[in-house]
Amino acid sequence: MQYNKEILRVLAEAGAEGLSVRKISRHVYNACNTLFHPITQEEVHKYVQSYLLKNSKADDPFIEKKRKGVYRLNRSNKITQQLLLQFRRGMEKEEEKPAVDHSLSLF
Repeated sequence: MQYNKEILRVLAEAGAEGLSVRKISRHVYNACNTLFHPITQEEVHKYVQSYLLKNSKADDPFIEKKRKGVYRLNRSNKITQQLLLQFRRGMEKEEEKPAVDHSLSLF
């Protein structure tokens, strides 16, 4: 699902400090809400909250709870390390595209 990918992207960008559930859900809402597929903030918040709780309760979670309501990626987990590498590669590919001027010359 697209929400899962956005949650992980936001947590990867947040770094070691992590983010609150409210801020994560706001980022996911802004990234996934479109004109043709509108969603509600409450729906996204409930999904984000349940996703974070579910994935932070495992034996070796890839999302860890820093303090009440604040989550971050568990950097010692192998799954998390692989996800961070994939996000970095994706961001590098987007930056590598040079801007090409396709406009016509007047002279």
